[in-house]
Amino acid sequence: MENETQSVVIQRAVEAVREAVPGAQPTLGIVLGSGLGGLVDGIEIAGTVGYDRIPGFRTSTVEGHEGRLVIGTLQGVPVVAMQGRVHLYEGYPASEVVFPIRVMVRLGATRLIVTNAAGGVNPDFDEKEIMLISDHLNLTGTNPLLGPNDMALGPRFPDMTDPYDADLRQVAREVAESIELKLREGVYAGLLGPSYETPAEVRMLGRLGADAVGMSTVLEVIAARHMGASVLGLSCISNKGAGLAAGPLSHDEVKAAGAAVQEDFIALVSKIVARLG
Repeated sequence: MENETQSVVIQRAVEAVREAVPGAQPTLGIVLGSGLGGLVDGIEIAGTVGYDRIPGFRTSTVEGHEGRLVIGTLQGVPVVAMQGRVHLYEGYPASEVVFPIRVMVRLGATRLIVTNAAGGVNPDFDEKEIMLISDHLNLTGTNPLLGPNDMALGPRFPDMTDPYDADLRQVAREVAESIELKLREGVYAGLLGPSYETPAEVRMLGRLGADAVGMSTVLEVIAARHMGASVLGLSCISNKGAGLAAGPLSHDEVKAAGAAVQEDFIALVSKIVARLG
């Protein structure tokens, strides 16, 4: 990308996706976190594109992240879903971590549903619950907007007063109530990873106002807001954080929690999408 603006590379990626799936015009983008890829089963799929076939995309190296775009309709709404994401801890720079988000927005997805698996920091939160993200703490140590700003993508200094759209959050609350799903709400802290937090770090995050912690999402939301897209964020609380948990943490536990909550998660997201449609 050295000799091209990011918007030019994004457009090349958009063209590659539309060549692979002619007529792709999604209005909603969905990012599926660890263990939450089962939502794809509810999509009427028009086509899929592996990340390795899209210019500028990087391949996820994490087990449980499929690494493809799924394009079709969900509840009658044209969608594009990221089945798997890439992370800073895999060695990718922030600009490449958020590149798929920018492509989805440029494809036409002006609203995004971003999901993740997270550790519980709030001691009142239980494993296998779903948290509606109200705000976030970017503690990754970086930002996808570092360097020269491409005005074709967004302003130099984007406002982050409302990173998670208030209207979309209200829709999520109403849908959760309609299906009698207990929906937590709180602040997500995004850290670099890949090591899990220490008990002291979990206590620190709680004092900073975090309710859950993970290794994704915050950079993606910054990029989406930079481009003017609205975002709804959902976390699957896969485990209690270190010091709150009964034993050591593992990625297998994260995937198992995602599988356990998948039915509720699919019902919630599907009905949210239907309301948005």
